[in-house]
Amino acid sequence: MAKVHATAIVEDGAVLGNDVQIGPFCVVGPNVTLGDGVRLISHVAVAGHTSIGAETAIYPFASLGSPPQSLAYKGEPTKLTIGARNLIREGVTMNPGTAGARGETKVGHDGLFMAGCHVAHDSQLGNNVIMANNVMLGGHVDIGDFVWLGGGSAVHQWSRIGPHAFVGGMAGLEGDLIPFGSVMGNRAFLAGLNLVGLKRRGFSREVIHDLRNAYRLLFAAEGTFQERLEDVAELFAARPEVMTLIEFVRAGGQRPLCMPQRGA
Repeated sequence: MAKVHATAIVEDGAVLGNDVQIGPFCVVGPNVTLGDGVRLISHVAVAGHTSIGAETAIYPFASLGSPPQSLAYKGEPTKLTIGARNLIREGVTMNPGTAGARGETKVGHDGLFMAGCHVAHDSQLGNNVIMANNVMLGGHVDIGDFVWLGGGSAVHQWSRIGPHAFVGGMAGLEGDLIPFGSVMGNRAFLAGLNLVGLKRRGFSREVIHDLRNAYRLLFAAEGTFQERLEDVAELFAARPEVMTLIEFVRAGGQRPLCMPQRGA
């Protein structure tokens, strides 16, 4: 059975799983689904066609599922889907998708979204994503698993961030960030690999060694970028982690890639 505080409003049609807790002054809309063990601490607003996965905890003044901040949105029943075991802190906002794009914003499992973060319409976030305070994502942003975004960073709409990447605090990311990469600065530049994150997550010395060599070759000064990309793909064809990087770059099409700062 769900436990709903007397001051909370849960509209008819909302679906509440087992052991859901809805604290004081929360508002839950009629098209919302809360999974087993979801906790709305207090003063949380969940609107729209929003689904929240099991054991997710949401702190005061978070607003989830309100209409996207897009002039193209005309009230269509688009979705916000949030996975299980996320920790969503004070003042976080997450908007659903838009009909002219994906129609859905998706957040994976086991994420941490610190106070004041914003996830815009049609963005797609993987598992174990950490967004520090006041991180801002534009619309249509794609973020892989185990990505860490430092406080106050901003990600331009349509940008992609590969798995295990790191965005430094206050960085302004305009291009795609390669898997395992690390960026800093405004405007952000590629500052190397996320070596600290790789070590923390148990990547072997051999894998890290190959990633570092592949990085050096890919961003060397000789030849064209496309030539270097093909050379790295051939040299490290047997290393899945390097090929993850190569496939990410190839899938980018005409998207700009965040590059190292030359001469720094």
